[in-house]
Amino acid sequence: MSRAEEGITPALWWNREDGAIRCTLCPHRCLIQPGQKGFCGVRQASADGEFLFALNAGLAASLHLDPVEKKPLFHWYPGSRILSIGTVGCNLACPFCQNWELARWNPEVGLTGVTPQDLLKSARESGSRGVAFTYNEPLVWYEFLIEASRLLRKEGFDVVLVTNGTINPEPLGELLPFISAANVDLKAFTETAYRKLGGFLQPVLETIRSLKKARVHVELTHLLVPGINLERPSFEAMVDWIRELDETIPLHISRYFPRWKWTEPATSPAVMEEFRQTAAARLPYVYTGNVPDLGITRCRKCGRDIVVRNGYNVVQLELDPFGKCRFCGQENGFVVRR
Repeated sequence: MSRAEEGITPALWWNREDGAIRCTLCPHRCLIQPGQKGFCGVRQASADGEFLFALNAGLAASLHLDPVEKKPLFHWYPGSRILSIGTVGCNLACPFCQNWELARWNPEVGLTGVTPQDLLKSARESGSRGVAFTYNEPLVWYEFLIEASRLLRKEGFDVVLVTNGTINPEPLGELLPFISAANVDLKAFTETAYRKLGGFLQPVLETIRSLKKARVHVELTHLLVPGINLERPSFEAMVDWIRELDETIPLHISRYFPRWKWTEPATSPAVMEEFRQTAAARLPYVYTGNVPDLGITRCRKCGRDIVVRNGYNVVQLELDPFGKCRFCGQENGFVVRR
């Protein structure tokens, strides 16, 4: 990766406007004054207002080999492990953020230099089938993400995004050809709720549609947070929207615990079960996260258990080589081969 002075990389997706920089990477479309940063905290205008720099390009905060179930991806190469990497920065400001130190770039976060070639080497050495960009919001790591993704796919590795989906269509379009799978965090289903998080609903829905259209394997996560998104009508509307788009999309309903600025009590098990049942009445693949529960996939035709997970570990796998039910041959939305 071409590096500018002081380790700062020229950013993509911006224009000069009235002596400042208009960032066009995401729907915030920040107008960044000279020397200032955008909403994400990692894209900064030069002191003279002539250029935009990506402060996090080529800097990693975390690198681990994780089960794919941790992303979570339950229908994509179940039982496999994937090299997972993250940096700092985010274009939302969720007050309950579980990784707020990375999202808000806490000064105590240690960062290590990494190149796309380094990442490729680590993927090979780890035995992983690919790389997941996760932990913070990968879309604000765009410059490194697209260069590394291009190299990884060229060398036969899969690329996975764990993302909030907040990106403009044009930069997403350039990235899509390199993405194999994505878990999108659909945080709410009203613009009012998204405003509390510093974001926008419609661009996220458009990202999900675009991923599906590009034949990317998609799973969705929805964290149930008291005071943010526990309204039943909006949850039901979200489930209906998913069903209309593709009823086979797995939905992961996760339990919230107090974190960072949000002090509401943890989502109760009773509420978790109520929302799970509501979703399961409309969608065939609904799972709960952050709860002591087996993640079981049952064949939608014969009803047999075809994948049983204990935490992030797959303890029973009843799929044929094509990802279909071993008992009756039914397709259940699993990806197990290219």
